[in-house]
Amino acid sequence: MKKVISLLLAFIMVLSLAACTANGGKTGGATTDPLTKDDVIKIGLISHASWPFSEDWKVWKYIEEGTGATLDIAAYPASDAGTKFSLMFAAPDTLPDIITATGKVSVDKYIQQGATIAFDDVSEYMPSYNAWVDSLTEEEYQTHIVSCKGADGKVHFSPVKGREKSQNVRAWLYRKDIFEKHNLAVPTTFDELYAVCKQLKALYPESYPYCVRQKFVSFDVSGASWKPYWRMNAYYDYENEKWSYGATEDVFEEMLVFYKKMIAEDLMPSDFMTISNATWQELITTDRGFVFPDYQTRIDFFNGLARVNNPEFEISAFVPPVAKEGGVPMVNKYNFDSSGVVMCNSRDDRRIANTAKYMDWFYSDEAVELVSWGKEGETYEVSDGKKKFITDEKKSQPNSMYGFSTYGTFARMDPEAVLVMESEDIAKTRDMVLQHTISHLNPTVSFNEEEQKVIDEYSSAIGTYVNEMVSKFVLGTEPLSKFDEFRETINEMGVEKILAAYESAYARVK
Repeated sequence: MKKVISLLLAFIMVLSLAACTANGGKTGGATTDPLTKDDVIKIGLISHASWPFSEDWKVWKYIEEGTGATLDIAAYPASDAGTKFSLMFAAPDTLPDIITATGKVSVDKYIQQGATIAFDDVSEYMPSYNAWVDSLTEEEYQTHIVSCKGADGKVHFSPVKGREKSQNVRAWLYRKDIFEKHNLAVPTTFDELYAVCKQLKALYPESYPYCVRQKFVSFDVSGASWKPYWRMNAYYDYENEKWSYGATEDVFEEMLVFYKKMIAEDLMPSDFMTISNATWQELITTDRGFVFPDYQTRIDFFNGLARVNNPEFEISAFVPPVAKEGGVPMVNKYNFDSSGVVMCNSRDDRRIANTAKYMDWFYSDEAVELVSWGKEGETYEVSDGKKKFITDEKKSQPNSMYGFSTYGTFARMDPEAVLVMESEDIAKTRDMVLQHTISHLNPTVSFNEEEQKVIDEYSSAIGTYVNEMVSKFVLGTEPLSKFDEFRETINEMGVEKILAAYESAYARVK
């Protein structure tokens, strides 16, 4: 049935594309012929701070060989990319063919503006993508395709598959070497976390044993210890099958009690909501921060950074603590790969067709091999029947050496290659971390124009109020006895209208 629907959609979208041309698109002789070196694909790329873009990465060579096209890449630091891309979309004549993004939500506004090209509308140029979609199970279809659809029901954000076991994984991390040095027990509950932080504070008076960052994200990351799926703002409560607003729930008051106590006793930085990454990193690497929930990849980041001066330094993961005895030790995780690309509406039929052909290659079996592993003898070798990446004397990771699994270089990936890219330090606790990961978080929804108006009208004001009051609660400038008043104010400000917009948008895709 799904294949029949795909064929019908393909026919309809071909007619739609033709109509777009008739209504002012530039004609340029779009064909289904393979790409050649004369076909230039312009890419606006985010350059990640941990593995800055390099035009010399082998992955770009493999992509050019596989697609047949010539790449023209403009890379921007992650801190600047959002602004750069917004300016491009504001002046369509400056748009490249492809722009990388760190999440579909960030490009939803461009979808609404008609500035992106839906995969559905160029399906005649995408046979590999169509075949891959048809091969998915219903569950896979929901996870990888539905989550990439815009409010119009079409796929605008490139579906990604293969990195689920490593991408966006959060874990509870700790200084294993320090705990072992002082024979400290790894906490299993938040009461035990408080107790061991008191011990660490006595041993290291200048420290903040519980050392978190990212403003209010720390509540979301640790929230699953109190309630599965919980987030401070709007989230989908799978247990009760409804959208909820976490800041209005009793469980949030319990979290605030814990954070307030930790700050009052100097067991965590009082400025954790505004602390810079540089300051936070310094605390961790100088024996002044010991426990924190964060990205699993921080294991490699900190171990690599600190072992230059302290070979014994070891960040590792542990089973998440629970808020109460009998709780389920879990950590929330994004439910799908948030890294992808959008095809831009250049208003030039030939460029659009070429972009679709370029993107289609990434869903082929050939692409899976090349963007995951590269070529034998160049980027990997086979030993005892298993592939192993060729590395340098520094044991650099494949992403920094070859560009694998970096922005704009993948759609489908071999899961084994993704796992092999991980270091031995991460591999030690990977299975345990995944066993304690909730991976089906918020469904990815796209708002239509009416729903977006509701979100724009109410979300900002409510979010600002919540953030201000949470800051006051944890810093003690407002007593927690006002929590009920805080919750009532959120309700009066129209939070139910926000949740209704989410319910409406979700109803279109669930």
